[in-house]
Amino acid sequence: MNQEPNNQKNISNKSKQIIDSFLDSLWMERGLSDNTLSAYRSDLYKFSLWLQQQQVELIKVEANEVLAYLALAESKSARTVARRLSSLRRLYEYLLREDQIKHNPVSNVDAPKLGRSLPKSLTESEVEALLEAPDTEDVLGVRDKCMLELLYATGLRVSELVGLTVQQVNLRQGVVRVTGKGNKERLVPLGEEATQWLERYLASERNELLNNAMSDALFPSKRGKAMTRQTFWYMIKRYTVIAGINKSLSPHVLRHAFATHLINHGADLRVVQMLLGHSDISTTQIYTHVARERLKDLHSEHHPRG
Repeated sequence: MNQEPNNQKNISNKSKQIIDSFLDSLWMERGLSDNTLSAYRSDLYKFSLWLQQQQVELIKVEANEVLAYLALAESKSARTVARRLSSLRRLYEYLLREDQIKHNPVSNVDAPKLGRSLPKSLTESEVEALLEAPDTEDVLGVRDKCMLELLYATGLRVSELVGLTVQQVNLRQGVVRVTGKGNKERLVPLGEEATQWLERYLASERNELLNNAMSDALFPSKRGKAMTRQTFWYMIKRYTVIAGINKSLSPHVLRHAFATHLINHGADLRVVQMLLGHSDISTTQIYTHVARERLKDLHSEHHPRG
């Protein structure tokens, strides 16, 4: 699992034991990723610290305390409040099941209604500009070009991309084997462009990057270790500037572009769901909204009565 938040030293041992036992149970039952478990831990530690300031024990919480805590997040987004409530709901369902509490203080607390936020994406011409931004006369530039091409070709999550090993790529079959959320495995086609760049990179530039160091990381850093998500995000931001794209983009911008452009060109929603590794098709359906918004923008811009 990921390292615990810095505030762990301020949590009482009793609360820490309860939260850690809950997270261990969650991991055993659902096989959640380290990132998801870390988010739960962070939310629950913050709640525990707040309870300690109120001199309330974690297992003696009432609904009014939950509501008071969530009210502190009113200035934050409804999504943040909903995520915090979800963390608390799961914790107290677990404690009730384990007979550590007599009633669930969260059972009658309603989650805030969430608006459907559309992910920011790139136009096809913007993607082309971004893919052309790395300097392919440079070793690091070739690695970066490969990563961008692979991300746009497959729609991987950034965490999946930076965690890839050489063994997960099959150039002969033109696929990459990905282990996503919940340890679910999927095969995703690479496409010709990404395959060609990977062939070049694996034959030459990767070996130069490793400089005789041993690593199975597909995209090692200059120090021969697997790249972090943060490093990749800084890289995307730098190439966004080079490409002249004036947008504030998320780390998953090419994943969003991958899905949106597939649907724009008529791809079946179920196929896109499989490629993205979504367990629920409702998660994938947001990209149909993105496509519709793009169509409305085009109509407004080009139709004489738009």
